[in-house]
Amino acid sequence: MADFVRWGVLSTAGHGTNTVIPALQAASGGRVAAIASRDAGRAQEWAAKLGIPHSYGSYEALLDDPDIDAVYIPLPNNLHREWTIRAAGAGKHVLCEKPLALNAAEAAEMVAACRQAGVTLAETFQWRHHPQSHRARALLRGGVIGTLRLIEAGFTFPLTRPGDIRLLPELGGGALYDVGCYAISLARYITGAEPEAVTAQATWTESGVDDLLVATLAFPDGVLAHINCSLRLVLRQYFELVGTDGALVVNRAYKPLEDAPGEIVRCTQNRAPVETYTTPALNSFVLMAQDFNRAVLAGSEVPFPAEDAVLNMRVIDAVYEAARSGRQVAV
Repeated sequence: MADFVRWGVLSTAGHGTNTVIPALQAASGGRVAAIASRDAGRAQEWAAKLGIPHSYGSYEALLDDPDIDAVYIPLPNNLHREWTIRAAGAGKHVLCEKPLALNAAEAAEMVAACRQAGVTLAETFQWRHHPQSHRARALLRGGVIGTLRLIEAGFTFPLTRPGDIRLLPELGGGALYDVGCYAISLARYITGAEPEAVTAQATWTESGVDDLLVATLAFPDGVLAHINCSLRLVLRQYFELVGTDGALVVNRAYKPLEDAPGEIVRCTQNRAPVETYTTPALNSFVLMAQDFNRAVLAGSEVPFPAEDAVLNMRVIDAVYEAARSGRQVAV
């Protein structure tokens, strides 16, 4: 391998071309060397727009390129398993969009394939790489709000585009898969533990995906997490950590601004703010890419090993089961 990671991108999906590819290009330790699409013309078009040296008219052709070290996979959720395993078979490290898979069993299969092939696998919860998240957890552990008892976490936005893949069950659509997974991951990140049981309720579209879902996660030591997610509500992406002596509130939890400091507000009675903690203005996607590049080049583990994604999928599986059955489900 060169002294930098040579990246290939499987798909010209908008999130990749607008957000993640520019971050991969800006990150130290890596270069975006190729992009692939099932439409060769589209691949060429985006390669020219983004200044990517090579383009391919199939994902297989990119995986066959010996000069590619790692791939970023922004494909629909139902294709994550197939192309992660195929990338591992081609000896490529993999950064895969969230959620890693459609269930915990698929995720475990992906992790096993990558471990067997000796390649790195990571899931794109980029907010975990930002100092805002690190500081919030450190403040909690430092006792500034007393003993943690409740986590409130939500991620909602209005999806108005007809036929969007996030509304199609066969492609792995639904609010929990798309944005609720962030809130679940946040609750696990903050507690450093796994929930023991969940309850949930949801509303469903005519196509069969959840467009509004709420869930309660029961963690050890009497900590409860209440999460909400939706594809139909106004944009909200927050979390609140409530303890015996106050609360910590973060209003841009899952995509901190890169041109403004991160903010964590400590509140006391009646949610009155008493102190604001700030963190540097940084691009969380660039930080994620740099952490991945560093691990690959050093032959070390990424900050959040892929096994964490299996655990997150176990909770998602349980939440869906609870929402469909109307009963409490053990995790």
